[in-house]
Amino acid sequence: MATPAILGHEMSGTIATLGDHVAGWSVGDAVTVMPLAWDGTCPACVAGSPHICHNLDFIGIDSPGALQGYWNVPVDVLVALPAELRLDHAALVEPVAVSVHDVRRSGLVPGEKAVVIGGGPIGVLIATTAREFGGDVVVVELDDGRRQAVADLGFTVLDPRVVDQVAWVAEWTDGVGADVVFEVSGAAAAVLGATELARVRGRLVIVAIHPDPRPVNLQRVFWRELTIIGARVYERADYETAVELLTRGVIPADLLITRIEPISRASGAFEALARGHAMKILIDCQAEVGA
Repeated sequence: MATPAILGHEMSGTIATLGDHVAGWSVGDAVTVMPLAWDGTCPACVAGSPHICHNLDFIGIDSPGALQGYWNVPVDVLVALPAELRLDHAALVEPVAVSVHDVRRSGLVPGEKAVVIGGGPIGVLIATTAREFGGDVVVVELDDGRRQAVADLGFTVLDPRVVDQVAWVAEWTDGVGADVVFEVSGAAAAVLGATELARVRGRLVIVAIHPDPRPVNLQRVFWRELTIIGARVYERADYETAVELLTRGVIPADLLITRIEPISRASGAFEALARGHAMKILIDCQAEVGA
């Protein structure tokens, strides 16, 4: 996307107006957006995976997004929201859908042990989703504040600077290793160490976006026949499950939403996020300071 740009792919709102030939929707309907547009002709689309289209338009990143008072979108990206789901909580549907997709890609089944490396917003969502799907979950996190927040949700949380995580996971699993390891931190050291935590034929799910190539212990991958799984964005079914999880109150939305700011204070919100001083800051695109 060229700059300056209108960002925003995590959102909720209500329909203000409809095009002439739009059916099945009404003004005032509460909605969110699954912000993916694919070409339908590339090899990924033809193979049935349009969400990872070779020419994917990630709306709000590759093209103008939701950080504006009114946003015109094609009707096929709309996702209906139930009346009982608060709009501030519904703004989290997109990241929750990420976590649902990640857990589904992992093949996690009830009773399996999972390690989530990274206790930020997506790490918390993956841990919560994995637990809801029947997994036994532990989270690895460096930051003291995030570690306490995750612990307050009932998870065991490790500080890898204090605890030997490999030895701890070995003891936790009776020497077997974790069934699934989710790498959510984006740190090179975490990628290198993740293979040490997985059992024979365990699965390592790469969730974080790594801008540069990372060292991986391929000897360990070979020795234990590990499976490395990529997990990018989501499919429509993941969105529907995310809406259901938020509506049922499974997702700790109030913990994840640090605060809500008017759009006039958006730059300060981005600065707070960059400093790591918040989980999620929502921007109210209709509000003004003092209104």
